[in-house]
Amino acid sequence: MDNYPIQNIPPEYWTAISNNDSSFDNQFYYGVKTTKIFCRPSCKSRVPNKDNVFIFENAQAALQIGFRPCKRCKPDNILLPNEQWIELICEWIERNYHENISLNILADTFHSSPFHLQRTFNKIKGESPLNYLQRIRVNNAAKKLQETDQSIQFISSSVGFPNNSYFSTVFKKHYNLTPNNYRKKFKT
Repeated sequence: MDNYPIQNIPPEYWTAISNNDSSFDNQFYYGVKTTKIFCRPSCKSRVPNKDNVFIFENAQAALQIGFRPCKRCKPDNILLPNEQWIELICEWIERNYHENISLNILADTFHSSPFHLQRTFNKIKGESPLNYLQRIRVNNAAKKLQETDQSIQFISSSVGFPNNSYFSTVFKKHYNLTPNNYRKKFKT
C-alpha cells in the first residue's frame, strides 16, 4: 500500500469495519469521503456506505489529504480541535439541511455521543445543533419565498420540515411574519 487511499476495499477489511473488529486496529484506517473523517476499524460509529470509504495505511496518510480524526475512536490519539470539528458539522448541515436530521443522526455521522456533540456545539456556536439546523432551513425557505412562486407547502418540505403548520410556526418565530405575509412583503 502507498500513502494514497484505496477504494477497492479488501473483503476482510470491509468485514472488520462492519463488525468493529479491534484485531485490525493499527493495520489500516478507513476514511469516509462524505464527512472527511477517518477511523480505526474498531470504531463503534454507524457503518458507512461502502462506496464512500477509503482505506489508509496509516493515520498520517489520511491527515495528509485532509481527513480529520474521529472524535469517538481517536485514531492515533490525534484530536481534531473542537472548533474545526463543529465547522465540519455546520458545513455538513448546510449541504444536507433538507434531509431528515436528528441529534442522533448527527452524532452517528460525526462519530460522537449525542451528549458530547450537543454540549460542544452549544459551547462553540452558542446554540444547539438542531437550532442551527432550523435556522438554516428557515433562511433557505425565506430565500425561496422571495425568489420563487413555489407553494409554501412545497417550500416547507423542500427545506426539510415534516409538515406545513410546524414550518409556519417556526418561520413566524424567526421572522415575526407568517410565510405568506413574508412573501407578500417582498412581492410588492
